[in-house]
Amino acid sequence: MTLQATVSMNWVDTVLAAAERQGVARAALLARAGIAHEELARERWPIDHITRLWRAAAAATQDAGFGLKAGQHVGPHSFAAISRLLAASPTLRQAIAAVQRYQRLISDGGRFQAVAGPEASWLVYHPRQGSLAFSPHQIEAVLAAVVSFAGWVRGVPVQPLVVQFSQPRLGPLAGYRAAFDCPVRFEQAFSGVLLTNAVLDAPLPRANARAQRLHGRDAAARLAALSRGQQLAQELRAWLAGALPNGVPTRAQAARMLLVSERTLARRMRADGLSFSGLLDEARREVALRAVAEGGRPLAEIGQSLGYAEPSVFWRAFRRWTGGTPAQWRERAANDGPAHCP
Repeated sequence: MTLQATVSMNWVDTVLAAAERQGVARAALLARAGIAHEELARERWPIDHITRLWRAAAAATQDAGFGLKAGQHVGPHSFAAISRLLAASPTLRQAIAAVQRYQRLISDGGRFQAVAGPEASWLVYHPRQGSLAFSPHQIEAVLAAVVSFAGWVRGVPVQPLVVQFSQPRLGPLAGYRAAFDCPVRFEQAFSGVLLTNAVLDAPLPRANARAQRLHGRDAAARLAALSRGQQLAQELRAWLAGALPNGVPTRAQAARMLLVSERTLARRMRADGLSFSGLLDEARREVALRAVAEGGRPLAEIGQSLGYAEPSVFWRAFRRWTGGTPAQWRERAANDGPAHCP
């Protein structure tokens, strides 16, 4: 089973803060993205959530350089639990290796590949999108964040030899010069940053072997817990989505499906920071959004099939999920096509 790509709330906060710096309030941005404010209470977001947020931020700010500016403001907070590990690494190259190892703690919506050369090395970014195509601002923000955070780790600005994107240019070249201070190419075979080996292998000012080991153990434990939680959550979500047409599933039924006792399932879910009601709500949301967008069934019938006895209760849940009504979602899906739907 392929695990659903997710992103930490630290990265979500990076996007929200970037929009706020340009005068777009969080509540307004969430509403524009069709994401309920309650979603901010989650520990991680599905990757399609943040793609919708990026799209909404670019539209709200009308700024072709929004992604670059967001990436330039990336700091330790955006890198969550591994920022201290990166700072304690002996060299930037080893810090990048730690990012590759623990990338999923930040986001598993992409991966980095290091390609070493005799004088310089590429850090290539491979995005892993969900059902929605990534906003090009997401890619620009990632590469700008790499350069910005590398400067924070080294204590001095980092100047790449070259930065390149597989996508077309979004805005004026001046914005790219401000972000990277080097030649920037577009519509290339891959997106990445080329750094000299001298920069990558220079000692870092806060290198500390003991702190590196300590924070490395912490990151490894967090990654193991995330993997366990995601696997269990993904299995339960898939089962819940399939079981919903036959009535509202219960935790006891889920335990029988997993061949464990209900008490054991409850203990595993607590350990992984999961709640059955939360997973049921996510499964209902996924099924509802797709069914409403497809347009073949009456809205009240869809609500009843998901266990909502009254249309008004389904309407309230839908507004919480998307910030709008089922009818508005169906209309947007008809206008935007299937790619609109997460």
